Amino acid sequence: MEKHRIFIVEDDKKIASLLADTLRKYQYEVAVVQDFDALIEEFLAFAPHMVLLDINLPAYDGYYWCRQLRQHTTCPILFISARSGEMDQIFALENGGDDFITKPFNYEIVLAKIRSHLRRTYGEYAARQEERTVKQGILTLYLESMELHVKDIVIPLQKKECIILDLLLGQAPKVVSRDALLEQLWDDQAFVDENTLNVNMTRVRKKLADYNVKSAIETVRGAGYRFVLSAEEM
Repeated sequence: MEKHRIFIVEDDKKIASLLADTLRKYQYEVAVVQDFDALIEEFLAFAPHMVLLDINLPAYDGYYWCRQLRQHTTCPILFISARSGEMDQIFALENGGDDFITKPFNYEIVLAKIRSHLRRTYGEYAARQEERTVKQGILTLYLESMELHVKDIVIPLQKKECIILDLLLGQAPKVVSRDALLEQLWDDQAFVDENTLNVNMTRVRKKLADYNVKSAIETVRGAGYRFVLSAEEM
């Protein structure tokens, strides 16, 4: 059975080490952030099932990092902080957190919360409903897993790539306007401007090309974009 991976985002090295050692004793695979400037890269490389996230961090606080992580994952994010005010807990939840644990914490409570969230997300209490999908020809987009399946090829996607393909595949072969795409890519904390849309569209096209997907995203000048299925993928 695969060990659950837990990513710790904590700048107090002593607390991070104690927490990591405790979790490893209970057979969790653990990584602690090493470079806050490369936090997202470390997160993506480790691909954790859960994140433990402090609020008071160098440069940017935990609320900021939670929003950034939510662009890449739906895994449980548990805040761990010495800040115990009601507004701190509200901000944590409103910025994408799933739970809040106050320092100094009881390790048994921490472990119980971790087990509870892992069960609900991946284990015996996980939702049994079928995952939402979008199908066009032999292409199937799995929205919760953030994967595009083309026959036996599985293409991993980032959140914005998944949003773009959801709109384009769902409407194919109709044109989806730039405004519609921008509206779906909108984030309360970071407006997605025209250039950001261009960058993300380029990434999606490159990813499809890298996996030899023959279907293409066409630019319709003055209107938007549309997804065109190739003959062999229809």
